[in-house]
Amino acid sequence: MAIQRMDNVGIVVEDLAATVAFFTELGMELEGEAQIEGPWADQSVGLAGIRCDIAMMRVPGGPGRLELARYHTPAAIPADPQSPPPNTLGLHRVMFAVDDIADVIARLRPHGAELLGEVARFQDSYLLCYLRGPGGIIVALAQEIG
Repeated sequence: MAIQRMDNVGIVVEDLAATVAFFTELGMELEGEAQIEGPWADQSVGLAGIRCDIAMMRVPGGPGRLELARYHTPAAIPADPQSPPPNTLGLHRVMFAVDDIADVIARLRPHGAELLGEVARFQDSYLLCYLRGPGGIIVALAQEIG
């Protein structure tokens, strides 16, 4: 049996509206929102009494999706430290290919985006950068050049 596809990447957030606005400004589309609760949610996730709001964001015309979740119960557990560096073990960033890296950075700054370093050039292939968004989410951007 073969894997069919990677369906989505889940990110637990503190401020769902701000995070949706951030990824919308990046260029993703809001596919839908829902409240998740009930025995099936508890059973599949392995937590008791789940009640959370989710927003599904999709890449326009592509297969990539993010599931943003704001837990009401049980309460979300803060990361330690709150803003881990990029070399922390575990899932730490999501990368997007963009047309104009400078434009994307400028549009995301009003949504709280902060560059972690600077825009770097990799040979004659890419401009690359990491930035931190709402709740400490690290987003990497790559612009193909040449």
